[in-house]
Amino acid sequence: MLIALAVTFAFLRLLTAAIHFDLLPIHNLVTSSGLHIHHFVWGIFLLLAVGFLALVLDPPAWHPRLAIPFGIGAALTLDEFALWLDLRDVYWQNAGRVSVEVVIGCLALLSAYLVAARFWNAAAAEVGRTVRWVWPSR
Repeated sequence: MLIALAVTFAFLRLLTAAIHFDLLPIHNLVTSSGLHIHHFVWGIFLLLAVGFLALVLDPPAWHPRLAIPFGIGAALTLDEFALWLDLRDVYWQNAGRVSVEVVIGCLALLSAYLVAARFWNAAAAEVGRTVRWVWPSR
């Protein structure tokens, strides 16, 4: 999930910069009525689909496979976090910087979890053993 989030976020920033500065022969997705569909909409749909699959697929073996599309959906959604707050397109304005800060914060938290997961699992197991020793079940 961490890698999918980081790679997708970097790709989105490069792609949107290329579109914004007319470096590529592609443009924003706009409907015939002039409605611009932001990429966080696709991220929400992807997160909903992955969440549904995580609930209906019983074997936990699916969870690592679902982490990749979940990371992609999270990147699509969080990359436009500033839009959630301002309810207007501030992607290239100073207010849009909050999206970058939120994604960096999420990447930092995921990295800290990944690095310290063994420690926290071992600490929880030790607390459980201590509690069972102090208050044995009757």
